[in-house]
Amino acid sequence: LMRPLQGPRGRSAVVGTVTLCLAAGWALQTPGGVSLVVPQPSINATVAQNILLSVEYSCRGVATIEWKHVSSWGTTSIVEWRSGNYVNISTVYKDRVTTFENGSIQLRNVGMRDAGYYFVTVMEEHGTNAYGTIIVNVYEIIYEDLHFVAVLFTLLAALSAILICLMWLCNKSLHLFQKKTTHKLTASTTEEIELETIEC
Repeated sequence: LMRPLQGPRGRSAVVGTVTLCLAAGWALQTPGGVSLVVPQPSINATVAQNILLSVEYSCRGVATIEWKHVSSWGTTSIVEWRSGNYVNISTVYKDRVTTFENGSIQLRNVGMRDAGYYFVTVMEEHGTNAYGTIIVNVYEIIYEDLHFVAVLFTLLAALSAILICLMWLCNKSLHLFQKKTTHKLTASTTEEIELETIEC
């Protein structure tokens, strides 16, 4: 078992492990033994998406296929099965993994913790092995951020509309108040002029 890997050192350790596994796989392969092809060594996915970790193997005898996941959280065994026989899926992946005869697996409803390196080992009954690696990157769904921005924009627009209405009402009230005050001043000025005229 590998210890959890962290930071840049963890990445270089994982890359070193990948290189070592691939080198060991190439060294152990013999003509006519087992071969493995990984058509898509890197997969980009978004949260809640289903992904297909696609491989294609061939061998003369009965093969055992094993998948493992390596990330900064540690190493997890996903599934192991023998062609035409049993399938042993880890309890962590019980309802999320589908196996295929060619050695591929489908992983349903991926999350951020599913990012990392996926190692597949194909073991022939006579002792020949083949290895493959797929890197999976998982990203958050951007629509959630856009939804938040849209809701925030709507709230700000509504708040602006309310403030504009309040300012309009205040302006109207002030205008009416000024009109009444001007009318009172005009009435009292007229009375004063009349009084002065009478006194004269």
